[in-house]
Amino acid sequence: MHKTIISDTSCFIVLTSINELELLQKVYGEITTTIEVAVEFGELLPDWVIVEKVTDSYNLQLLEMQVDKGEASALALALETPNSTIILDDYKARKVAEKLNLHYTGTIGVIIKAKLKGIIPSIKPFLDKIKQTDFRLSDEIEKQALIEASEQ
Repeated sequence: MHKTIISDTSCFIVLTSINELELLQKVYGEITTTIEVAVEFGELLPDWVIVEKVTDSYNLQLLEMQVDKGEASALALALETPNSTIILDDYKARKVAEKLNLHYTGTIGVIIKAKLKGIIPSIKPFLDKIKQTDFRLSDEIEKQALIEASEQ
């Protein structure tokens, strides 16, 4: 069965800020997101991003009490979508995803996957570009990413 990849806003923002949004399409083909994330992102998303509406408004409201609106909607959509992976960078949102038994990754995980699939030769240039944005990338996470990508 086709695995649905659901993205939160941060992945779109980070990859757009380093001019690498197409990496998402190269790794996964099609990406799904929510109306709330699309609005939060504030720019036109490419046609390979499918925007869906969350149908369970009760779940959405409960999740909005724990994380921001975009993350809550992405989590709610993941709950409604069997066999999905959600791209989340926020620590609190990841903890909620864990409690809900949702499979997740982050923007750095997407970049590592691109390297492991042979789409990019190295993650280091991507990490260097990300460090010049507002995205917080700790030395520990960078070191772990380089290990996972077999670059250290």
